[in-house]
Amino acid sequence: MSYTGIVHGLDERLYHSDPALSSTGLVKLLQAPAKYKHYRDNPEPAKKAYDVGSAVHGKVLGVGAPVTAIPAEYLAVNGAASTKGARAFIQGARDAGKIPVKQAEYDEINAIAESVLAHPLARSLFEQAGQAEASVFATDPDTGVPIRCRFDYLPDFTVDDPWCVDLKTSASDASPEAFARTVAKPELRYDVRQEHYLQTYGVATGEFMARMRFVVVEKTAPYLVGVYELAPEFADMGRRQIRRAYETYAACTAADLWPGYPTTTEPLQPPTWLMFSEGVIA
Repeated sequence: MSYTGIVHGLDERLYHSDPALSSTGLVKLLQAPAKYKHYRDNPEPAKKAYDVGSAVHGKVLGVGAPVTAIPAEYLAVNGAASTKGARAFIQGARDAGKIPVKQAEYDEINAIAESVLAHPLARSLFEQAGQAEASVFATDPDTGVPIRCRFDYLPDFTVDDPWCVDLKTSASDASPEAFARTVAKPELRYDVRQEHYLQTYGVATGEFMARMRFVVVEKTAPYLVGVYELAPEFADMGRRQIRRAYETYAACTAADLWPGYPTTTEPLQPPTWLMFSEGVIA
């Protein structure tokens, strides 16, 4: 089944099974088309590493899979969830659509969510009239590429000063300087993801004035929170990259060729930051 426009209440598994190009797929495509193809053809199973982040999203947004604590009596002496009873409980929870975690993780999830909601600006963003986990589907008019995104929070654009919200829960450092570096990481490129989200929404609705803020919470106590809007320079780079990604996707799909890294005989140049630190450039 294919979807069009804004779809509220869509099951997360159905959203991820749709073949349209997502922000995660787009970033992998920019790294190398072969990475995207492998990601597309080999869906990742549920991972323990994602449980806390998914659970925090659910607590803050009020949607998603419920969290359940693994009973202490099922754990091994060393606290590991490795016993037969623990494994059976975990499998039963996942089959029921729940997120199984240890009690300490359960307490941590609540503490992180409470920290986000105690931050005045972050809380105000999630208290806007709007919809959590809103899925959007469209077709890029220039390339014909089907695109999709899933907003953590999509506001009702009739409210004053509406902002789309992306909640990030895996930060080791939520300071402005650290998050700026995180945004630019090739495997993350949050600037590219942001522009893909806003472009998808714009094409689906005809409205291209949406804006986004990132709510970033640290994963260790005291769970500090930062709220950020990306500067225009980030947005400009993101828009250029999504255009390149859509064109690459269209070309690779048409030829059914998904290359890896380019082959070149040119010598590798040192990165700009290294030349700057070594005094090669001022």
